[in-house]
Amino acid sequence: MSGPSARAVRPRVQSIIHPVVDLLCVGGLSILVIVPLLVSGREDLAFIGIPALAWTQSVINYSHFMASYRIIYRDRATILRHKWASIGIPLFLVLACVVAFWQEGLGRPEGLALLVAGASAYLAWHYTGQAWGMMASYTYLGGDRFEKGERVLIRGSLRVLLIWHVVWFAKIWVNRPRLDGSFLEEPFWLTPLYQAASVAAVIALLVGAAGIGRFWLRTRHLPPARALVAWLATFVWYAALARWGLPALFLVQVAHAIQYIEFPARVEFNRATRNAAGRAAVHMAGYVVLLLLISFVVVLLVPGPAMSVVAGLLGTEPSRAGPVLLMTFINIHHYFTDGVAWKISNPEVRKELFAHVQPTVTQAATKGAKR
Repeated sequence: MSGPSARAVRPRVQSIIHPVVDLLCVGGLSILVIVPLLVSGREDLAFIGIPALAWTQSVINYSHFMASYRIIYRDRATILRHKWASIGIPLFLVLACVVAFWQEGLGRPEGLALLVAGASAYLAWHYTGQAWGMMASYTYLGGDRFEKGERVLIRGSLRVLLIWHVVWFAKIWVNRPRLDGSFLEEPFWLTPLYQAASVAAVIALLVGAAGIGRFWLRTRHLPPARALVAWLATFVWYAALARWGLPALFLVQVAHAIQYIEFPARVEFNRATRNAAGRAAVHMAGYVVLLLLISFVVVLLVPGPAMSVVAGLLGTEPSRAGPVLLMTFINIHHYFTDGVAWKISNPEVRKELFAHVQPTVTQAATKGAKR
């Protein structure tokens, strides 16, 4: 009897931290929490306790920001290699925030509104882009890659969610109460547009599934469970936003930060192992403590905290403009730092992120794996 074909012999499961940890971080934990809440039919999240959730979300969220900054600002060479993200964007955002703060003091919220809208659009791009990055990474670890037609369908399904997010935020902004208690008049086209985007989001689920189906027909097996969970979790997150509005953003942002954090942690551990293998565990303990400490200090310096302000009046009072602008600055800047730090198609990124991976994962698997 002849032995199994090379294709039939699947390599040992590779992981970022551990297969189970990866599965939970990439979206499994958020699915376990959010799906039962959706199925329960709850109309709000008041039972959770928004202030406590806001603090928890802020510490975890700022930890993933600080981990990203560690990647970009770790040395002079890296800063200069990514000058636009490390220097150019921060300078531009500082100027924009100063102008917006000055306008807010004059009773003109246009600048603040524009920055918050921009942050929301970038957040949508970031959520969906990160989901694709997770799918590409875990499929790479499985020794495969998505081909062009599959990428178009799967990434297209995520881009529809991006559009939904932008339209959803527009409705939130227009329907927020102003200082005098009045409301803006909603454009006649906004609700039909939101309804159309919601229908498109449901169709997008089927489109993405078609892309996964094409992968299965080509390879005779599904993508790794971790890749599938990353894609499905993104739809679950947006279902939560559709059901509960802004309060759900606290849950979603925690899930997004948890999804992200193990990647810079793996890079840090790979570097520590390379530079001082015997002290890698001590180094990582210090790394985690420092991230949490800095994040806690940042939360203390942002009154509110800032996410609570957004969930309330979205920064319409001059005294509240500062924390909202700071939050907006960090969110937009993070998008650009993430964009240069995590392109899996970049050989340097692959080298640092996958330094621990056994050679059963081939370089061919990275072709087209762009975030």
